[in-house]
Amino acid sequence: MDRERLRRIAAGMAQGGFSQMLVTATPAVYYLTGLWVEPHERFLGLYLTSGGEAVLFANEIFGLSPTAELPVVVHKDGEDPVRDLAARVRPGALGVDKFCYSKFLIPLLEARPDVRPALGSGPVDLARQCKDPAEREAMRRASRANDAVMAAVLRELRPGVTEAELAARVNALYRAHGADGEGQQLVCFGPNGADPHHAPDGTALRPGDSVIFDIFTPIGRYWCDMTRTVFFREVSEKQREVYALVLEANQAAEAMAGPGVPLRELDRAARAVIARGGYGACFTHRLGHGCGLECHEPPDVSGSSPAVAEPGMVFSIEPGIYLPGEFGVRIEDLVLITENGCEILNHHPKELTVI
Repeated sequence: MDRERLRRIAAGMAQGGFSQMLVTATPAVYYLTGLWVEPHERFLGLYLTSGGEAVLFANEIFGLSPTAELPVVVHKDGEDPVRDLAARVRPGALGVDKFCYSKFLIPLLEARPDVRPALGSGPVDLARQCKDPAEREAMRRASRANDAVMAAVLRELRPGVTEAELAARVNALYRAHGADGEGQQLVCFGPNGADPHHAPDGTALRPGDSVIFDIFTPIGRYWCDMTRTVFFREVSEKQREVYALVLEANQAAEAMAGPGVPLRELDRAARAVIARGGYGACFTHRLGHGCGLECHEPPDVSGSSPAVAEPGMVFSIEPGIYLPGEFGVRIEDLVLITENGCEILNHHPKELTVI
């Protein structure tokens, strides 16, 4: 158990008005215990109290062993997976994270009608928002690998190559750089780039296409995430105009980022640049999202975000302009809030590039 992280979560529990909670999300369990378990349909739950008690409830198939700091209570397939947990929880409020399956939570509450569930994701989410020194270095390493993968895949642009082929190539390059697995990379040519989440398909690359690479994967459990847009063989004046606006929006938000800055102000600053250029309605998503043990995690970086930047936060800044039937442009970096400013984790060039 990481006792400092547990201490921060216990403080958050007190602020949330409950003295016990159940953590079921794999990244959150790993954050506290160093154990990465993908339970799939089976039950995995870390029971915590504000007094520092921690007990892991798990299926024996996971092969977990108890330690002096972390008791492990196991059940077998075919047994009631929450029986032992129901005997352990105390009467009153029980914080439950947002990922707990109802097929486990409902039987638990039926067995213990004296327990009242409370939304319990907040303490862990808040603790994970601010990365400690080891996590910050893990994020830097992942982003350095991402820079290398981006540079390599751009060299493979050629007439007739398909989005799907390049997406597969990105995954292979990630594997060569130590990625934990493969992801669904976003590779978008021409009009497909007007869909911010277009899934790569058999579309072939043609001269004049914009090419969006939004590539992301976990490396050593911590995610990298970056987007670059380039143009193949030629670029129109309209494409130049749109690219310049998106780049200016990206840089404006990054220049503002630092401790004490409300994240909604970053979104508004980027959005104002694009609106002044006449494309405000074409920036259709939030500016960014937190990143760490999950690719998308708190804090939210949007015009309605309540979060304020704190040292250790890592989040994306990714403005975009999307013109249906024509093309799209998005530029994304991960930024790390430091004690006196902002460190941009991605270093692949952002100037307009024609390949």
